[in-house]
Amino acid sequence: MDDSGGGEVSSTGSKKVAIVPGDGIGPEVIKSALAVLEAAGARFEQIPLEIGLSRWKRTGEVMAEEDLRTLKKCDCILFGAITTPPDPNYRSVLLRLRRELDLYANIRPFRSKDLDFIIVRENTEGLYSGLEEVGAEESRTLRVITRRGSQRIAEKACDLVGERRNLTIVHKSNILHSDRLFLKTCQDVARRRLVAYDDMLVDAAAYNLVINPKRFDVLVTTNLFGDILSDEAAGVIGSLGLCASANIGQSYALFEPIHGSAPDIAGRDIANPIGAIRSAAMMMKWLGNAEVAKRIEAAVQKALEEGKKTPDLGGSCNTRQVTEAISQYLKLQLD
Repeated sequence: MDDSGGGEVSSTGSKKVAIVPGDGIGPEVIKSALAVLEAAGARFEQIPLEIGLSRWKRTGEVMAEEDLRTLKKCDCILFGAITTPPDPNYRSVLLRLRRELDLYANIRPFRSKDLDFIIVRENTEGLYSGLEEVGAEESRTLRVITRRGSQRIAEKACDLVGERRNLTIVHKSNILHSDRLFLKTCQDVARRRLVAYDDMLVDAAAYNLVINPKRFDVLVTTNLFGDILSDEAAGVIGSLGLCASANIGQSYALFEPIHGSAPDIAGRDIANPIGAIRSAAMMMKWLGNAEVAKRIEAAVQKALEEGKKTPDLGGSCNTRQVTEAISQYLKLQLD
């Protein structure tokens, strides 16, 4: 797996991982991810934190300052999903964490039997910068694109190209003049890094993801475009429930499935745990244990090939059965 952007540490024995199950199906899929990590022989200290709707209902806040201080003392975060509180003043916890921890690179690998590509999304700027004016008759959101933000996400994307084929820079510079800075900066970085690249308008990229997804290898794009294209890509490979992500910065990292909290299926034992399990594998690679990450992905692939699938994939297995199957494959590898 070459998609996490790699951490600087070499072992996980004394590492602290913040465990944030969140809401809805979050606790179910994080429980599965932890069970699979245990079956794979991963060792680290778990620091559980209550962040999300349940915390808001109890205290009136989704996340306390104390929680943020605790997160900063951990090596990384394994995150489930959060349900948005019914509060007009609510600001997204994930957006806050991405800014506070400077998790500038959102790396989302998409794999199926026939497809293998990565979307690299700038995570701290664009239309998610939080600079908004909301009024009764008119509202405005400021789209922020900086050279620094564009350069460092382009560097991360070039890192990931590695032995792969090429980089596709996704933009809308024909209409959004702010994207001209993003496009030129990414082009400059790719040329300096001697990385083969092309570029594509975001609407053309959306079209090609459906009709010709094999043309893509590593895509780099801005915040909102990356968010939308990621969900489309999940549909192309079969389900949001299959897909993992890493939020990477210089000092911190957060790993999460790309799906939401799905409160409509929470507690029914039908949520697909694979996105969370693959996120845990990405975490292990970032923590320096690429072998565990590789074995987890192999066990996931074996489970899928043998039909251990939840209803979102047309299967009849529940969350527990898929988790147990993957865990059993891992235990057999270790025997």
